[in-house]
Amino acid sequence: MRVFVEEGFPRGNLPDDVVFDADGAEFAVVTSFAMAERLGSLPDLQVVQVLSAGIEWVEPHVPGRVTLCNAGDTRSPAVAQWVVAAILADLIGFQRAETARLERRWEEWQPRELAGRRVVIVGHGSIGRAVQKRLAPFGVRFGFVARRARPGVEPVERLADAVEGADVVVVLAPLSDATRGLVGAEVMARMPDGALLVNAGRGPVVDTDALVEAVQAGRLRAALDVTAPEPLPPDHVLWTLDGVFITPHNAGDTPEAERAAQALARSQILRHRAGLPLRHVVRRDAAGP
Repeated sequence: MRVFVEEGFPRGNLPDDVVFDADGAEFAVVTSFAMAERLGSLPDLQVVQVLSAGIEWVEPHVPGRVTLCNAGDTRSPAVAQWVVAAILADLIGFQRAETARLERRWEEWQPRELAGRRVVIVGHGSIGRAVQKRLAPFGVRFGFVARRARPGVEPVERLADAVEGADVVVVLAPLSDATRGLVGAEVMARMPDGALLVNAGRGPVVDTDALVEAVQAGRLRAALDVTAPEPLPPDHVLWTLDGVFITPHNAGDTPEAERAAQALARSQILRHRAGLPLRHVVRRDAAGP
């Protein structure tokens, strides 16, 4: 069995008859845009496995006959950790403290507590559930929004209503035609003054122009692991705004998450080799069952 992987991908427990070679590959572990662009030239390809939860960056390059799988919940603990840390840093005032430290200025302020705050999570998949699990011990009051309504979860059509009264709105929705610009001016206008918008999903789900306007007006603050555009150009106004915290789309890139995603990919190779059903299928081979 031949597998298309990046150079240096760890073999782990793979048997010797699994050969890492693009020529004749029927399985691909895609980790870059450059690899994604080569998928159409692999005539024997049957399965594409990515090491991320998001697939929008690779899906346009996956031939229609090929099954596509994502990384499931392997990165959920890392992203959830980032979300919790971002919320706590905002409430406690760590960014303000760092600014004062750089200026060697002793400034007193009053930190706030997380207990009793209302946090609305937009996108209640594996990452959303991981965030919920980690915030619950703080005594948070939750609201949930997902693509479809279910007990305790509002449908996305009611997003603007759901964010009313929210101290924090956490955006974890995947990027699609339906979610692009989902959190726009109308939704932000319904958020209370002083609320925090956290985006650890995909940058284009949040309308950047509307966010800039809301932050400049002093209405909202933002913690962003993802932006639109991305990478964020050096001259972009988001870099200059007080109340904005930015990391370079690395919330889920801990060594632990990377190892978990790689282990999943190896297990998927073994499952495919044995003819077993694959896990975390997000798009099935059009010719398959």
